[in-house]
Amino acid sequence: MELIYKNKKDEKEILKKAENLKRDIYIPENKSLLFKGDNFDAMSLLLDKFSGKVDLIYIDPPYNTSQDYFLSPDRANSVSFSKDSVIAYSDRMSQDEYLEFIRQRLILMRLLMSEEASIYLHIDCKIGHYVKMIMDEVFGMKNFKNDITRIKSNPKNFYRRAYGNEKDMILFYAKNNGKNIWNDIRVPLENDELIRRFSKIDEKGRRYTTIPLHAPGETLSGPTGQPWRDIPVPKGRHWRTDPKEFDILDEQGRIEWSSTGNPRIKKYADEHKGKKVQDVWRFKDPQNPVYPTEKNSQMLDQIIAQSSKEDSIVMDCFAGSGTALKSAYKLGRRWIGIDNSGAAIEVIRKCQIGEYAFLDIEGSAE
Repeated sequence: MELIYKNKKDEKEILKKAENLKRDIYIPENKSLLFKGDNFDAMSLLLDKFSGKVDLIYIDPPYNTSQDYFLSPDRANSVSFSKDSVIAYSDRMSQDEYLEFIRQRLILMRLLMSEEASIYLHIDCKIGHYVKMIMDEVFGMKNFKNDITRIKSNPKNFYRRAYGNEKDMILFYAKNNGKNIWNDIRVPLENDELIRRFSKIDEKGRRYTTIPLHAPGETLSGPTGQPWRDIPVPKGRHWRTDPKEFDILDEQGRIEWSSTGNPRIKKYADEHKGKKVQDVWRFKDPQNPVYPTEKNSQMLDQIIAQSSKEDSIVMDCFAGSGTALKSAYKLGRRWIGIDNSGAAIEVIRKCQIGEYAFLDIEGSAE
């Protein structure tokens, strides 16, 4: 499947353009890196040394809103401006230009990604479905993992002939489906969930619930298909473990017997390891951002903890306020940040993000 639009270039032409942009510039391989300049140019320079080495990419590119975004001393997250405001970035392209802008950069990102890498692309619903088609083309439909809904704000009550908007989306793809780094992190239950799911309280005041000793599926042979204490396995099911383990649990008081003699295993709330992360996230953005479109830091912590390792390289080539870079540093990852906005670079360089090499590819390197 391919999305057709004006002035769409052949991939070979895009790669030739990247090749022609390469030049003799020293790029340290063992440090985090911050580039000031166009991200296509910067990624072209990275290809020789970093192809296949980036384990995780998070990007929050412009959304093609046809607006300019400003920084001002009293109001950072703004499309309005005062006399002392400066443009943080301009988001003005035709739809065709925008799609090709994103596509060309995704092609270079794919080359930089390792075989177990993932990419998270943050976008809004107005342009997101077109971007998904571009990502299907670049990465392959089979490598699509999730369309994550992110609750970004409180409910809107603006007057218009449409529903209020309190969400945006994150498109999550793997370089190779089934090989991507996945740490299966868990999140704690909310207090109301904990009370609802662990509704019983024992004599020591511990919250618990109970589950059956059996699970779906018959065992044709072996102990999990045999009676325990003269109790037969229900039809179509099997014991969760060797029935000998049930004797141990019973001695420990971990089996609850009903008045009719039905046994169930006790599961305690204080032993619960957390719930699996779902595809609806509630991470509201900062109320007083240091940069327009600054994203929630806890959301970036979760992405990086889930889809990278401690020795991974994490890249954000639309670095903005540097939130992804800060999370990567906090979690012990090396990072590569790129932005062409002087305002963004100034904000990032004030962050606590450890030691790194700064390369101004429009000027001189430090």
